[in-house]
Amino acid sequence: MHVTFSACRVTLSLFALNLGASAFTVGTIISLIAAIPIIFCVRWGRHIDHSGIYTPMLLASALELTATLLAYCVPRIETLFIVSLLVGSGFMLFHICINQATALIGSAEERTKNFNTLALAFSTSGFIGPVTAGFSIDAIGHRNTFLLSALFALLAMGLLRYHHKVIKKQAPRQTAEVSRHELSLLHIPEMVRVFIISGLLSMCWDLYSFVMPIHGSSLGLSATTIGLILGSFGIAIFGFRLIMPWIIQHFTERQILLCAMVLTGLVFIVLPLVKSVPLLMLVSFVMGIGLGGTQPIIMAMLFEQAPAGRGAEAAAIRTRLFNITQAGIPMIFGALGAWMGMTPIFVTMGLALLVGAWYARG
Repeated sequence: MHVTFSACRVTLSLFALNLGASAFTVGTIISLIAAIPIIFCVRWGRHIDHSGIYTPMLLASALELTATLLAYCVPRIETLFIVSLLVGSGFMLFHICINQATALIGSAEERTKNFNTLALAFSTSGFIGPVTAGFSIDAIGHRNTFLLSALFALLAMGLLRYHHKVIKKQAPRQTAEVSRHELSLLHIPEMVRVFIISGLLSMCWDLYSFVMPIHGSSLGLSATTIGLILGSFGIAIFGFRLIMPWIIQHFTERQILLCAMVLTGLVFIVLPLVKSVPLLMLVSFVMGIGLGGTQPIIMAMLFEQAPAGRGAEAAAIRTRLFNITQAGIPMIFGALGAWMGMTPIFVTMGLALLVGAWYARG
């Protein structure tokens, strides 16, 4: 599922540019990935808490499959807006489900380790998706790349059906009495801090995926080269997560988060100065190191702070919070990029992360 999603993000951007779209239009298309989850993700989380993950995961894979086939069959800029809505809805629903399943496996003490294993899987798919998309676009074109992405979604559906008995055993652990107000979880101070830190890190992750294809295209790079640059980001994340168990033994979770935010912020600030492909790959690799270990720590902290039986709801609120940012930032920065170039985007994101690191100290 994540291979399909990550490949579609790159293909959507490059296909829109190929069809003559402006940076603002590309930003709007990418922003729509978050539109439907912003509205419905908390409701999805509550349903998952009550009813389990199997049916929502099957629906999520069906949405991804529909989106990729639609892009193949109707290759127009207007179609890409709908494709973005479907791809975003499918993956965000799947993301809430898979995080809920990971949190329910094993004991609380094993939670960070389990989320790190899940993160390693996402790192692998985060490398395969963009690189596959880049090579495929150059070799077989944008439409056929969407068709190739559809095969991964179809494979996910087949695996879900094959393992449906095991997946259905991950029963929800819902308590009898919970507050029904969507913002009630924000009354827990430590959860608010986790939400804010997570939102900043997720914002820069997705913003990087949005701006790098545009930045690479402005430098005259091919789709294959852009895919390799994004792939080096995924390799660094994977490598960092392999050694993360050792890092956790020597540093606290807060120290890791602070270092990640500072390092990533500095990388964003210097990125506009980098023009050569080897240096772009190096900067992408360093950014991957900075962000590599944050997600499993954030998710473990989130489920640790969430009241019993509301883990998926907490994950969904986190999804909503950073999706609100993701929906607005590409459009705003897309407009800025069309007007002032990409430098303000990188510098603003870098400064935001440095300020966020100062806030995270407390």
